[in-house]
Amino acid sequence: MIKNVIKINWLYKLLLFACLLPFVSPAMALSAGILFSLLGFKPQNFHKHTSQILQISIVLLGFGMNLNDVITASKSGFFQTFLSVTLVMVLGILLGKLFKVEKNIALLIASGTAICGGSAIAALAPILGSKNYQNSFALIVVFVLNAVALLLFPFIGHQLGLSQETFGNWAAIAIHDTSSVVGAGAIYGEKALQIATTVKLIRALWIIPLSIVVSVVNKKQKQKSVTIPWFILFFVVAILFANSFPELEESFVHFTWLGKRGMVVALLLIGSNITIKQVKQSGVKSFALGISLWLITAAVSLFLLKL
Repeated sequence: MIKNVIKINWLYKLLLFACLLPFVSPAMALSAGILFSLLGFKPQNFHKHTSQILQISIVLLGFGMNLNDVITASKSGFFQTFLSVTLVMVLGILLGKLFKVEKNIALLIASGTAICGGSAIAALAPILGSKNYQNSFALIVVFVLNAVALLLFPFIGHQLGLSQETFGNWAAIAIHDTSSVVGAGAIYGEKALQIATTVKLIRALWIIPLSIVVSVVNKKQKQKSVTIPWFILFFVVAILFANSFPELEESFVHFTWLGKRGMVVALLLIGSNITIKQVKQSGVKSFALGISLWLITAAVSLFLLKL
């Protein structure tokens, strides 16, 4: 028994090292963790660090955000972003109740759809105190829909004859993760890429107010003291610091890289804690929620943009 545990831990040490390699994507890490877990290979004493890794990764990603671009673009899109984020969150919560999805999973999927996919889920997970399997299902839904959107959105855009500007805004609103938004924009055209990246960057910053709101609401429901999401405050500090000292840009690039790789490591650990029972319990409902919310968001946002 002890020998088996040692072997499994060594296996996960190798997998954790592999997560540092540039060609290993977040989706690959999460899938590997889930696969090994379902096959019965579960690491010992690894998962207690998952939350800390997620939080540190979020902070490090802040060093890669350009504050000037965000402020410039925010002047024209603040109200639209506020409205769309709020409506998607409310709709996600309502659909969660309709499909009888666990509250934490519904909130995570809604935040991932409304803001920026896996990053939003990673930021909210520690605040909600959600379980690993709840994080896993939310992330699985986001990654699958991201992969579909990356290929589907440019095709639909060309079929409908969408302008570069319309497509860029649509992709930023209706596609979950920044990476897929950038990919779809790049496929569609240079101007679409610029618009999609900038608008998505604005949406990413809504992690901050959303995290604070969720923390306060969560406290009221559980009658506990407010859990201040300090890592979100450090995330803001990282953005301000990086933009105040542009001469250190080379170092900030390394910090951003560590943040991205740390996120991949955390996803491997999250996936490795999932069980078949949890899959049966929440898997189908989670996908029904995620797909419904995504389709409504994509359809309504496209309709409004074309007006």
